[in-house]
This record gives sequence, C-alpha cells and structure tokens, in this order.
Amino acid sequence: MEIIEDVAQMQQRCLEARQKGLRIAFVPTMGYLHEGHLSLVRAARAEGDIVVLSIFVNPTQFGDGEDFDSYPRDLSRDAEMARTAGANWLFAPRAKDMYPAGYATWVDVEGLTDTLCGASRPGHFRGVTTVVCKLFNIVQPHVAFFGSKDFQQLAVIRRMSADLNLPLEVRGMPIVREPDGLAMSSRNVNLSPAERGQALCLYEAIGIATALVRAGERDSRTVIEAVRRRIEQEPEAAIDYVQICHAQTLADCHALDRHAVLLLAVRVGTTRLIDNHHLGEEIPES
Repeated sequence: MEIIEDVAQMQQRCLEARQKGLRIAFVPTMGYLHEGHLSLVRAARAEGDIVVLSIFVNPTQFGDGEDFDSYPRDLSRDAEMARTAGANWLFAPRAKDMYPAGYATWVDVEGLTDTLCGASRPGHFRGVTTVVCKLFNIVQPHVAFFGSKDFQQLAVIRRMSADLNLPLEVRGMPIVREPDGLAMSSRNVNLSPAERGQALCLYEAIGIATALVRAGERDSRTVIEAVRRRIEQEPEAAIDYVQICHAQTLADCHALDRHAVLLLAVRVGTTRLIDNHHLGEEIPES
C-alpha cells in the first residue's frame, strides 16, 4: 500500500488508472479506523481493481466548540489497518492543500440539511459536501462506500451526487456494532469507562422502539417518548435529538410506515454519538 499526500499526484494516479480501464473503489474517512471502516474497505476490495482510502479530518465540518482538536488521529496505526484490509492507496492530504489560500467555493445541499444534525450543527453539512465533492473529483471513483450510521450524511451525499451528475455510485453499508450493541465510532475512544456503559442507552432505546413497532405501535410520538425515557435514565446522557423521519426526504413521520427511520444524537459526557434504525423494516408489508 502506498501513502499519497499530494493532491495533484493522487488525482493523476487515479486518472491514469481509469484510462487503463481499472475500476476505482473509494472509502473516504476521517481516520482512527475501526471495524466499521474496515468492513467498507473489504467491500471495496471485492468490487474494485484499485481501492483508495482517504484520511482527512476536515476542519470545515466542525463548528466552534466542537471536537476538531481532540478528534483522534494516528496515521501510522490507520495505515497498517488499511493495508491489512486491502487498500492500495491511502490518500492523506494536508488541510492547506485541500483549502489553499483564497479558497472560496462551497457545495451546499438544501432541504435535507435543515433537520437532525444540520439543525444542531450549523454549517456542518456544507463542510461535508464540499470536502466529499472535492475528494470525488480528486479520486475519480466508480463507486464510493459509506457507513449507514451517518444516515443523514449518506442521504445528503447521494442527493449532491445526483444533483451534480457525478459519475459514480454512492453505496451505503450496514452499521457495524460492538458485541454489546454500541455502534462503532472513532469517537468511542473518548468515552470514560462509566460513560461507555451509559452509551449503551442508544442501542437499548432502539431495542425498545423496535419492540413497540413489532407489537403494532404506529404513533411516532409514543415511540419517541419511550426512547427518550430510556436515554434520560442515564445521568451523563444529554439528548440532542430523537426523531422518526422518512428515509428519503428526512421529513418527520407522524404515523409509522415502511419508510420510517429512527434517528438519535446523544451527548454522553462530552462525546456526541449518533445511531439509527430503519423501523419501517419491522412493519409487515400490507
């Protein structure tokens, strides 16, 4: 595996690969890799002649007071994990090269970014879509893999890619969880032992919601209230949002149907965690 930092070199290598007829599969990340990321690399390996994994902690998607400075970083660790999983090229650009002096162009997806994380983190998705669009232009992938834990991010990137006629497939992959159910996240390392135990309230709340829907509950308010009650039992857990939304539009669902997705954002101590579950999959087809 080769580590490439230079933007122009990365783009040239990828353009040459495409000219040779090679299929490029891409996994964009912010690093501090875990099994969720590695599952994406293995999926990319199964489909691509060249697998590119990027590591870039993107400063423009962090707001004031967020965890940009404390976000975990360990490039040598990540490089070994990426190599073992099957990546060919690790793209690790510098911020000054991604956003050079005078940088003034942004990609802004409207509508889908007005709710959930977009509402609680103003400007976040402008940073996400801008950097992902830049990465797509540099890496020139045929297919890009994203985890479904970041459900809104995946929906926004799909919308951006369709609206801008980007010639690639955006592939969402299942959430990967720890043995006790906690969704894998690079931020989990920031949880203290006590906070790590309390963080299970997200997964347990999803279990409560799932049981209610399987038992026939279709009122979103009833499900949301049950989810909130479980999370609020934990002294270090502070709810950012608990919403049930339409899987495509992210509009609030008042009556649960096959499109309903439960989405959670909870701060445990100082660590912000997100999770989701497609409740519609628990509803039998009529």
